[in-house]
Amino acid sequence: MAIQTALDFEQPIVEIERKLGEMRALSDGTGLKADGEIARLEKKLEQVREQTFSKLSGWQTVQLARHPRRPYTLDYIERLMPDFVELHGDRAYGDDHSIVAGLGRIGGVHAALIGHQKGRDTKDNIYRNFGMPQPEGYRKALRVMQTAERFGLPVITLVDTPGAFPGLGAEARGQAEAIARNLFEMARLKVPVVSVVIGEGGSGGALALAVADRVLMLRHAIYSVISPEGCASILFRDASRAQDAAEALKLTAGSLSELGIIDAIVDEPLGGAHRDWDGAASSLEKAVLSALEELLGQDPQERVAARIAKFERMGIFDAD
Repeated sequence: MAIQTALDFEQPIVEIERKLGEMRALSDGTGLKADGEIARLEKKLEQVREQTFSKLSGWQTVQLARHPRRPYTLDYIERLMPDFVELHGDRAYGDDHSIVAGLGRIGGVHAALIGHQKGRDTKDNIYRNFGMPQPEGYRKALRVMQTAERFGLPVITLVDTPGAFPGLGAEARGQAEAIARNLFEMARLKVPVVSVVIGEGGSGGALALAVADRVLMLRHAIYSVISPEGCASILFRDASRAQDAAEALKLTAGSLSELGIIDAIVDEPLGGAHRDWDGAASSLEKAVLSALEELLGQDPQERVAARIAKFERMGIFDAD
């Protein structure tokens, strides 16, 4: 898979990759003995990658989470659930293509999988509504969750949305109620629930699929109550200060782990998930299966009680 877009902070890496590619082509085409130079460039490339991705700022992480070549829900399904059967519609209004939901097997475990889905190009983004669900999308997700509960199947959700769609039509059809209903019902599901933030975790639109026993997060994903641009517009009256807002929001996996909002960080291939879809899928599969192995052995009532208590403990406040 070719990398189509390089972020500003990735430019030193891209330059070394270019030189390395030229040296390999020269060596193959002319028979020139360049093994030593190729080895030196490979070592330098590894060092620059490690240095770059070990100290990312909040804004750089936002850029990675939004990377146009980052794998989406359907990309993970293709690699982890080859027998996935997609289910459509909310049995009330219609089908929302920004939510993918269905049944399949991951690592031999039968499960329901639900996730946000963005588009790759303009036409696909319009079809997927840029990954921003309408109320019927959340109702479809809940329908599949309840089906999974009926058959005793664990629920896996993949979170990747800028937020729920804020249009007038969505509000008229009960967007707020649909999100609230998902929060309420997910808290009470008797089957194990594992959520993974794979890209953008935006506000209530993300939380509506993330009330889970285990909330995991890919290393370069983000999870926040508001976008950096929205936060900057409100706090600073200046959307161009999104970089400052990204630092203040503590939206990275590391910060959220320290705050107890998420349960574990899933490592990505060096350089980000967009550089190695298969590697990212493998890491995600191991993390999800490990969480399910632990959860499936628990008593359902105890699991529900622990899930509710987990979310009740979140937040820091002054009792005075």
